Amino acid sequence: MTLSAITFDQLALAIMTTIAIREVMIVALPDRVAGPGGWLIDTSLRDHV
Repeated sequence: MTLSAITFDQLALAIMTTIAIREVMIVALPDRVAGPGGWLIDTSLRDHV
C-alpha cells in the first residue's frame, strides 16, 4: 500500500482508535503506570519546562 492510497476515513479511524486505546489504558492500568506521574502515560497537568 502506498501513502497516496490512505483515505481520510482511514486516517480518522486510526486517530479515534488510538485515542480510545489511550483512554482505556488510563482507566485500566494502575496510577504508577498510567496516571499522575505515571511512567507510560503521565496525566498530570503540570508544565514540563
